[in-house]
Amino acid sequence: MGPLVLTQLATGLSVIAGAALVKSMMDQKPMSGPLPRCPTCKGSGRVSCICSRWSDGDVGCGRCSGSGQMTCSSCGGSGMGQPLPVQVTARPPPSNNCNGHPF
Repeated sequence: MGPLVLTQLATGLSVIAGAALVKSMMDQKPMSGPLPRCPTCKGSGRVSCICSRWSDGDVGCGRCSGSGQMTCSSCGGSGMGQPLPVQVTARPPPSNNCNGHPF
């Protein structure tokens, strides 16, 4: 077998292994329905642009490209209100070994 055939074989096996992994994960924890809608944009993924909030009738800026609607900053435009897990790590302050002198 040549190097090209071995490369194709390895790629094919990788695809099959990946598909088997995804299937096993889906079997363990199936999706429990649709994700909740974003409360800020109500699932549309768009909110009123700042230029339309304080406008005197004309709408349009670089952020909304003249549409009066910009991407929702809460959901990033996906329309899904999915909370992001955050891990906060607290570290103790460094100790001073020199009787209060930092050097």
